[in-house]
Amino acid sequence: MIQVKTSAKCAGCVAKIAEQLNVFLAPEQWNLDLSTPDRILTVNADVPAEKVVEAVRAAGFKAELL
Repeated sequence: MIQVKTSAKCAGCVAKIAEQLNVFLAPEQWNLDLSTPDRILTVNADVPAEKVVEAVRAAGFKAELL
């Protein structure tokens, strides 16, 4: 499991991140919890953590591995 702290703030932010993640992940393999202060993106897939971080950054958001 990969967990990434993000700067996403709303459903629109999640949609932008989804465009990047859904290129290499199925929608059920990840979840972004906007209710937590760190807005944690959790990925349950066998992919490199750095690829997930880069996808979030490519969508225009900050991303930091936890």
